[in-house]
Amino acid sequence: MADLLFKISPNIILGEYTISRIAQYIKPFGLKFMLILDPSLKDKGLKEKIFTPLKERNVNFFVFDAIHDGANTKEIEQALNLARKSHVDGIIAAGGTKAMHTGFAVAALINETNNIYDFIDNSLVAENSIPLICVPTTFRAPYTLTTAVPITDSRTHQAKLIRTQNSICKLILWDSTLAETLDEKQKTALALESLCLTTEAYISQKASFFSDMFSEKAAELLGYGLNGAESLEISTPADHLLEQGGAMASLAAASSSVGVANLLALTLNARYRTPHSLAICALFPYMLEDANSFKADRIEKIARLFGINSSELQKDQIVSTFIENIRNKLSLAGLPTHLKDLNLTMEQLATASEDAGHLDIINTLPRSMNTDELFSLAKKAF
Repeated sequence: MADLLFKISPNIILGEYTISRIAQYIKPFGLKFMLILDPSLKDKGLKEKIFTPLKERNVNFFVFDAIHDGANTKEIEQALNLARKSHVDGIIAAGGTKAMHTGFAVAALINETNNIYDFIDNSLVAENSIPLICVPTTFRAPYTLTTAVPITDSRTHQAKLIRTQNSICKLILWDSTLAETLDEKQKTALALESLCLTTEAYISQKASFFSDMFSEKAAELLGYGLNGAESLEISTPADHLLEQGGAMASLAAASSSVGVANLLALTLNARYRTPHSLAICALFPYMLEDANSFKADRIEKIARLFGINSSELQKDQIVSTFIENIRNKLSLAGLPTHLKDLNLTMEQLATASEDAGHLDIINTLPRSMNTDELFSLAKKAF
């Protein structure tokens, strides 16, 4: 396992109605903020849940919501220009991953004088950042807890990473009431994405006893949330368990690394706007089958923590039952079980696999893989 490098950052607050105290939490970070808002929140009635506590405490903020095509360099540049002209003290990012990643990039690059494209070709951000406060409305937010975040190069539609010296995110505020507008299909997709995330972190070359702690707890919580709990002592609502599991999975991935399913989902999303969660849903069972050939003990442990722990099952049956359980959940929820269900072609998978080979994430996969091997796995999931 990798050596442990322990650093406490950011502060994490998780619970019901925590958004109502956001003004109190952000007070140490400044007086004027840009709120980068996922445009989908307008239609779901969540915008006012975020606006109201800020207005009531007279927080000086303005909104940027022109992020319709994901966290891409063109829209990030627009947000950067506005933030610089307004001399903001911090960035609040609210919504899904495109808002989180856009906020990360703006907070990281605001004091840089070079072009954004200088920093997506492996240049390290050198100037001081400003605080980023994240308000996820989904179950996971792994990249905002790290020193690198994926964005899309608008010129080539390739996934790239912006790297910083220190963690940009100073506060992440998970409020379970902000996920109430998700339907059951969306909840299942996000929960399975979180389960995939924690499994990848558990089998990564960068895994440590510290990341394992988060991974194992995440698998347990997600299992209770998706399967129910046999013990009457666990009375926490399923949605809260899934959010707690997603938070733990995000911490696991930030302490370790994402894996092959997330890597391919990133490049598919950048190239073809394929929804990240749906791509992972299709890839997850095939990733498990591949990993079981060299990380069988670890996959079995995750399976047992998830709830596949019958004493009547042999070791190999535990893993196969786990994979079948996931496939059944995908089918019952109407989620894609193959990549072709997402209107992708074999040629597109080949391009996405080539793109994946240019991201540093490929160096932290549980086993050494080149682009041909990535494409082979994607073909199995096709």
